Amino acid sequence: MPLAQRYDAALCDLDGVLYLGEEPVPHAAESVAAARAAGQRFAFVTNNASRAPRSVAKRLTGLGIPADVEDVVTSGQAAARTLAERLPAGATVLVVGAAALADEVRAVGLRPVRTVAEAGDAGPDAVVQGLAPTTSWADLSEATVALHRGALWVAGNTDLTLPTSRGQLPGNGAFVEVLSQVTGREPLVAGKPDPALHHESVGRVGATRPLVVGDRLDTDVLGAVRGGADSLLVLTGVTDVAGLVAAPAGSRPTYVGRDLRALLAPQREVEVEGETARCGASKVTATGGVLRGDTSDDDGLRAAAALAWSLADDGRPVRWDG
Repeated sequence: MPLAQRYDAALCDLDGVLYLGEEPVPHAAESVAAARAAGQRFAFVTNNASRAPRSVAKRLTGLGIPADVEDVVTSGQAAARTLAERLPAGATVLVVGAAALADEVRAVGLRPVRTVAEAGDAGPDAVVQGLAPTTSWADLSEATVALHRGALWVAGNTDLTLPTSRGQLPGNGAFVEVLSQVTGREPLVAGKPDPALHHESVGRVGATRPLVVGDRLDTDVLGAVRGGADSLLVLTGVTDVAGLVAAPAGSRPTYVGRDLRALLAPQREVEVEGETARCGASKVTATGGVLRGDTSDDDGLRAAAALAWSLADDGRPVRWDG
């Protein structure tokens, strides 16, 4: 049975799954349309806090993927909720991020500021950090001062990279790491893989059998594992074949596909015998610690992953000879 029929809702990541920077991912729009025609509902779940949900919905619609603002769940919303649960109404929050993140902070009854001085003599009660293309040394310096003073620290996510049409660029996690190294502190993380964002997404679409769809092992897939859901990993963003076969136990997807067309076809069983795996007409072998085979289609990917994980769990890790 195709995954679009097996699961009543897809909790779909954005960067690296539906678009890369300003460019649409090939086959994404038509695959979402076909999955919806088969009865699958969609929530669009992103760790990127740089855009407001309304802006994300408008952008998706412009790419041929109709979306309402209620369909969009962002780490900025999750970060604001995390702050509101821990701070009194009207508390000051130093925002290191985009205007959309400051708007989310304001929406939960807190006061966003951009400098320590703006918060008054006591300084900010908290620092919230999300991705923004304008983040500067000055922004990180203000956050450093606030954190040294003991402010609560919440990060929307810790993704080290952001997939774009130009390749992997620095993500919010890279800037979080700077502050962590300078202050010796670690933030509360509100986005994926935190289960709260997953449960919010499930509630948005009323899913009884959700499928998490993403391009990252450390956020999308791990978030699915922590949320008790199955997952589909697509290789249109961060993770490549080498990363897939090296996935550690606990961060392995239920299904894998080259792109979102994997939602529309049955996922064939993989047969593993010794150092050989077969899926459909595809065959992958392991010799001398190296995997070899054709992974140009989804069956080949599944065979490679299943064989690599079987051998790794048996204490015989292998690498992909790409």
